[in-house]
Amino acid sequence: MRKALFASFSYRDWWHRLEPRWGRGEAQAIVRLLAERLLGLSLADLLADGLQRLPADRQQLFTERILRVEAGEPVQYVLGEASFCGQWLKVSPSVLIPRPETEELCRWVVSLCGDRHDGACRLLDVGTGSGCIACTLAARMPGATVEAWDISEDALEVARENAKCTHVHVSFQRRDALHLLPPHDESWDVIVSNPPYICNNERAKMEPHVLDYEPSQALFVPDDQPLCFYEAIGRYARQTLTAGGRLFFEINPLYAAELCRWLEAVGFDDVVVADDLFGRQRFVCALQPR
Repeated sequence: MRKALFASFSYRDWWHRLEPRWGRGEAQAIVRLLAERLLGLSLADLLADGLQRLPADRQQLFTERILRVEAGEPVQYVLGEASFCGQWLKVSPSVLIPRPETEELCRWVVSLCGDRHDGACRLLDVGTGSGCIACTLAARMPGATVEAWDISEDALEVARENAKCTHVHVSFQRRDALHLLPPHDESWDVIVSNPPYICNNERAKMEPHVLDYEPSQALFVPDDQPLCFYEAIGRYARQTLTAGGRLFFEINPLYAAELCRWLEAVGFDDVVVADDLFGRQRFVCALQPR
């Protein structure tokens, strides 16, 4: 049997190397993911010493990528892709890595708005990042006209690529969510947003791989303005949502009550908070008065 390029090149060896930084379960998942997406190896292949039997160039590729993860880089950036709602989407350091919580937000939007019987739905995603929300909703609400905005042209480039890869039509524009101009003829049935919502004073509690690699612009808000994006988008929504239209947010649980009070104060009806799978208040839906 041909000798492996490295003295130790097994599934177990690699996840043991990652375990101190990522923990056992995450380390094993990372090795399996890299092996599958880079090399086409299944877990059965790994357990049968599939890594050792790879050609030297493939071992080198795997090693280069996994050492980046060992140094702290998120595996999604190493791969250039992330799984979201059953699809693989492109990601880069210019966009946040899509989270499972945001998948829940998409499912909530579809459950409440996906079967409209009064014509095509006009839907806006504010702060689209990778386009994960916009592309998912365009796929699952095929009658909808979907538009998505972001302030970052680099993020919009990733989002446009994801729309192509997922075979959906989304109209993308560069717009600043904090400075939305008074509307002219803009009108929406649904507005959804997962805006920046982490205060700077929460940095100490966050994982280094998030702080060191994910875009700060998409994460953080000033400590004295935790609702700045919600208020800007909410004011815009009050002017542009059709009667009975819905506004959806992913939120910081620390400010759920404050945000709900604000939405009610500016005139929204039926403000509802929903928990994520971990029991944290993570989503809000508000209704435009009829």
